[in-house]
Amino acid sequence: MELSKRVQSLSGSPTLAISAKAKQLKDEGHDVIGLGVGEPDFNTPTYIMDAAKKAMDEGMTKYTPAGGIPALKTAIVEKLQTDHHLTYETNQVIVTTGAKYALYALFQVVLNEGDEVIIPTPYWVSYPEHVQLAGGKPVFVEGLESKDFKITKEQLEAVITPKTKAVIINSPSNPTGMMYSKEELATIAEVCIKHNILIVSDEIYERLIYAKEPHVSIAEISNAAKEQTVIINGVSKSHAMTGWRIGYAVGPDNIIKAMTNHASHATSNPTSIAQYAALEAYTNQTEDEKIANEMRQTFHERLDRLYELMNDIPGFSCAKPKGAFYIFPNVIEAVKMNGFHDVNEWAKALLEEEKVAVVPGIGFGAPNNIRLSYATSLELLEEAAKRIKRFVIEYQK
Repeated sequence: MELSKRVQSLSGSPTLAISAKAKQLKDEGHDVIGLGVGEPDFNTPTYIMDAAKKAMDEGMTKYTPAGGIPALKTAIVEKLQTDHHLTYETNQVIVTTGAKYALYALFQVVLNEGDEVIIPTPYWVSYPEHVQLAGGKPVFVEGLESKDFKITKEQLEAVITPKTKAVIINSPSNPTGMMYSKEELATIAEVCIKHNILIVSDEIYERLIYAKEPHVSIAEISNAAKEQTVIINGVSKSHAMTGWRIGYAVGPDNIIKAMTNHASHATSNPTSIAQYAALEAYTNQTEDEKIANEMRQTFHERLDRLYELMNDIPGFSCAKPKGAFYIFPNVIEAVKMNGFHDVNEWAKALLEEEKVAVVPGIGFGAPNNIRLSYATSLELLEEAAKRIKRFVIEYQK
């Protein structure tokens, strides 16, 4: 049986591929350090797991509304008001089976065949695939390293066509960890409003910020920007709940209604127990702030140390991220020093020789870089950096 053309065009996730290879080597008994996985190494906080157990004990195990339980939608509305001074109604919120599905469903309901979506590079690996699965066309705009991998309003304006439907802004970014300032977001919002372009604001890493400046949602810029923005977020990164699969989208009510209808046929509803766990994550303010501070402090310490170590490796150049838990060094000079054709070959050899798993940047639209996650212990990060430096200095192809 021949597969559909839209599925045949999909490429596998490079993040999951490198993680699978690292796991295979570990299972074979090798001492592998995996820096590829994009999830916190914290366990889900006890107070959240207790809420899930309570929900099970109280029989909250049945179908829920397709767009999420009302209490969780209300909690999300209150969060956005408290954190960003944004006012929404619950009919402008959909709770989804992870933030990834929120993005998938959004493109399914807003794109027609041939519609263009502007995607700054480097990008999260699933953005282009989501757009293509909805019949859209990704249009890539390079975020230059000299500009901290962020695009400018001039770059955005230059690629807009009559087919342009949306632009994706991911701040803080996966894979770079960089963050747009309020002033930068304002210029992007100005262009989008002028051309009536939907803004897809992926804010999944908003609480993991280590710079002095706060996270700003582009929807905060103006009422006009808010009316053209769909915010994507969830509890996976902020509350160490990756496996619970609870995300959400907030935006214009007609888009959210269409996404809810789509979900009713695709997933029925997000897992009921996970929704009650997410509700506790957002409403238990004392515990919520405690876990947020603990995660930020831990990741900040790791970032400072890893940034120092990366810039001590010959052939590496690295800008310091402001958020998330990734660092994204340019390694092309090291690749050349070691005699490899490209970063992919180099990363494979690094895994085979030194048993350190990193994700090649080609999957993020940045072929000269690698992504390292510092969502692991400081001890392992230091050992990984030691092995990478040894590989660069000693390896001869």
